[in-house]
Amino acid sequence: MHPVLTAVTNRIAARSAESRRVYLDRVAAATQDSTSRSGFACSNLAHGFAGITGGDKAALRALRKPNVAIVSSYNDMLSAHQPFQDYPALIKDAVRAAGGVTQFAGGVPAMCDGITQGRDGMELSLFSRDVIAMSTAVALSHEMFDANLMLGVCDKIVPGMLIGALSFGHLPAILVPAGPMASGLSNKEKARVRQLYAEGRATREELLEAEAQSYHSPGTCTFYGTANSNQMVVEVMGLHLPGASFVPPGTTLRTALTEYAGTRAVQISRGPEHTPIAQIVDVKAVVNGVVALLATGGSTNHTMHLVAIASAAGIDLSWDDFSDLSSIVPLIARVYPNGGADINHFQAAGGVQFVVGTLLDAGLLHEDVHTVAGPGLDRYRQEPALIDGALVWRDGPGRSLDLDVLRPAHDPFAPDGGMRMLSGNLGRSVIKVSAVAEADRVVEAPARVFTTQEAFQDAFKAGELDRDVVVVVRMQGPQANGMPELHKLTPPLGVLMDRGHKVALVTDGRMSGASGKIPAAIQLTPEAAVGGPLARVNDGDLVRLDANRGTLEVVVDAVELANRPLVDFPATGREWVGTGRELFAALRRTVGPADRGATVFGPITADHFARNVS
Repeated sequence: MHPVLTAVTNRIAARSAESRRVYLDRVAAATQDSTSRSGFACSNLAHGFAGITGGDKAALRALRKPNVAIVSSYNDMLSAHQPFQDYPALIKDAVRAAGGVTQFAGGVPAMCDGITQGRDGMELSLFSRDVIAMSTAVALSHEMFDANLMLGVCDKIVPGMLIGALSFGHLPAILVPAGPMASGLSNKEKARVRQLYAEGRATREELLEAEAQSYHSPGTCTFYGTANSNQMVVEVMGLHLPGASFVPPGTTLRTALTEYAGTRAVQISRGPEHTPIAQIVDVKAVVNGVVALLATGGSTNHTMHLVAIASAAGIDLSWDDFSDLSSIVPLIARVYPNGGADINHFQAAGGVQFVVGTLLDAGLLHEDVHTVAGPGLDRYRQEPALIDGALVWRDGPGRSLDLDVLRPAHDPFAPDGGMRMLSGNLGRSVIKVSAVAEADRVVEAPARVFTTQEAFQDAFKAGELDRDVVVVVRMQGPQANGMPELHKLTPPLGVLMDRGHKVALVTDGRMSGASGKIPAAIQLTPEAAVGGPLARVNDGDLVRLDANRGTLEVVVDAVELANRPLVDFPATGREWVGTGRELFAALRRTVGPADRGATVFGPITADHFARNVS
């Protein structure tokens, strides 16, 4: 085991000792020797099985069989969630055959950043994660269940479901994915057309055709953004069946894995294989998730999501932990935007199974963990297959089948994970440099300050940014406007870089993996809206971003900077209303900072526990 991995794991465990104890005490208090339904009054129980018929009703009435909840993000507007339409029927048959009963417990909202980017709805995106957590809790709150299956894939859905499920930590839980769409137009070509459009050299019809060829069928988008990072992280945390993440929808193998998820939920719901989610999501599993993210160049959104997920399990994960692990975890995957390949190429090259194997061999993952497949991460070296119609697991590839996409830990693309923390007189931020050229990792240039993406685009079109520049986009943090992803910035910034200028972005908003080749200091905290130093930066101030040294500074005398007036929200005359935003005002007022997960849920404390059980 790598000594830094051990040291980081131990310090997280020490820092989390009290909050983890409180969480596990809460889980123990909810755990019963038999199904929770056994304590129901007759009226409660009758309501719980009134809607079902036949043998399933008799089984629930007699309290004989385990009852598995389905919580789903299905909707047929979004490609990633559309395949879930047929899952409940498959699962119910499989659970029944395995000796259990299934009830569809509830649905959770699922929104798509790809649709809402640049629109007002994007300002609800991050908050939707915590709404999904609460929706999951509502679905499970009837206490009718002995295990649950969570059908979810994309950005905020999987983290939200996990946070909700961890509130029911005494229940076993399996995440059930849907898989990626088939490869379409290459991501490199899509990005090229976007830049041409930003320069006015491609028509809207040409742009729309390129986008339609990229996003064209059911399944997740094929670039390595937050959705596919979710799948990577939760599989390595042991919450998927081995090899389930990137099997395409509509295939016989996908169907077999979905059915077996139901079977496995029954097996771990009680008896000798009983495995509650609180047992799986421990400090070692969280560290494994961070390592998998770093090794594959995954989404920066997980510097918030993993912090929030860990907190829900009583684990105190910090950005310093990400940074220290990134220094020793090699970058072993090149998937767009960190390379030309898409997630299907990654899967063909060896996928999650090769990643797990090479990182285990290098001493960079904890093997001694609990998973939904049983004890030990070693079984996640295995991949699923159908042989004579039967689902089996066999050894995954021991070597990469495409060294341009996936490499062993001893011969990586880069010696570190490419995700770094920056700090200085502007605060703390995250930068993803896995797709940033070495020559572009240090930028010192005058600032140009904006408070909206639209103002930036207007300045770009007017030719005002055709120079070395650090673009500052502030008032984009969670308390300002919900911390939207600023995807509109990427094509114009790429154009400026291609013209030979030194360019960087500094923002208290999000970019996910969309920053690509642009050095982008994102998720800056404290955010401008709560008096962070970014609110004191003026046009023309010299800003220095140094990803190599891990610093982000405005070159202004400390006394002068402190005495500058704080810039307030822009006087646009537009309140935070419309597109449902006014309904989320309470979350905007109570959300925490980015480095603590940007969540409305506070950390688990003994005082909180005492208040809730008294």
